[in-house]
Amino acid sequence: MSAVIQQQAGFDVEAVRAQFPALHQQARGQRLAYLDNAATTQKPQAVIDALAHYYSHDNSNVHRGAHALAERATEGYESARDAIAGLLNARSREQIVFTKGTTDGINLVAAGLAQTVLKPGKAVLVSELEHHSNLVPWQLACQRSGAELRWLDLLPDGSLDLSKLKDKLRDVAIVALGHYSNSLGSIHPVAQIIDAAHAAGALVLLDGAQAMAHQPVDVQALDVDFYAFSGHKMFGPTGIGALYGKAEVLDALPPYQGGGEMIETVEMAASTWNAVPYKFEAGTPNIAGAIGLGAACAWLQSLDRPAAGAHEAELLEAATAAVTAVPGTQLVGTAAAKTSVVSFVADWAHPQDIGAIMDQAGVAIRTGHHCCMPAMAKLGLPGTVRASMSVYNTSDDIAQLGDALKTAHRLFA
Repeated sequence: MSAVIQQQAGFDVEAVRAQFPALHQQARGQRLAYLDNAATTQKPQAVIDALAHYYSHDNSNVHRGAHALAERATEGYESARDAIAGLLNARSREQIVFTKGTTDGINLVAAGLAQTVLKPGKAVLVSELEHHSNLVPWQLACQRSGAELRWLDLLPDGSLDLSKLKDKLRDVAIVALGHYSNSLGSIHPVAQIIDAAHAAGALVLLDGAQAMAHQPVDVQALDVDFYAFSGHKMFGPTGIGALYGKAEVLDALPPYQGGGEMIETVEMAASTWNAVPYKFEAGTPNIAGAIGLGAACAWLQSLDRPAAGAHEAELLEAATAAVTAVPGTQLVGTAAAKTSVVSFVADWAHPQDIGAIMDQAGVAIRTGHHCCMPAMAKLGLPGTVRASMSVYNTSDDIAQLGDALKTAHRLFA
């Protein structure tokens, strides 16, 4: 199979690929074709070097020490906050809260709203396509507060049914929605939904875990109230992420956790809280992870983003053609607006069996429900095979995917 992808002006995929050490290895004795980027992205050498430099030279706690290492560690940690604010076009650095990742950021918001605006007579609006990380925290928040959980229906093509959006927004306190779908690749019309939600008096949280690596995100242009994302899905380390929030909504939220750093004063009977963002950052943070995330932000900003996006669009087209060329395959998720994710099933094999053949061919993909069990139930599927592309993928990766799928077809059909 041959997949021809044109070189985009301003984007040299081989030069990008050369910066990722993990891509230059074999898997199961075969060339590695890493197509599991929706699960986690590989890391460029710049991020790896930032982590190593911190641990080799600047290892210390932040904000507290009266010595040179602590000063350098604090500077690196807070510079990463600046880098994130710049990448998101946040109005101020104080709007960036370091978290463990998207899940942690969503839980922070859900736990805070369960103590404030969520109550009987109010509702939370999600969708049937949410990752469990943007569903389960809201289930818990509604159970604790007495609020109602509502959802936008998933349509067969992987888009959301917005025909009843106005009615669904009645008495809604917050809309929590994935910016991009991790399981199907659908890109939601978030600007339209945010405008409608604000008109109804509701806050909006976007789960940006999948979007950050694929497009520039401008939180001011979106006018979104909260934006949560993970470092490891945008070329940064695991165990680190960030939550953006408008200043007034962060000020109104109670602390998520208690401990050191998040306090202003402590007495035996009561305490007062530090200023935002520090009132949400209890305990010793993931300093190295934050510094690595700052390096990932800088690396992303070094890319020609329009050219990178055009390259990913060609990868999506080529991967779609490679999958549909094999008899008995069916795409799952054909929304008009999609990111570089191809999810599919075959009438001749279970997704897990296809995944095993792919693995033996050196092709790293994902099978299963992709932490989207309600969506799979709605579609009547046990799961799918998912290939997800990133900026460093090439024609060779797509050709390897197609060849492995043909092999699976020969073995199982």
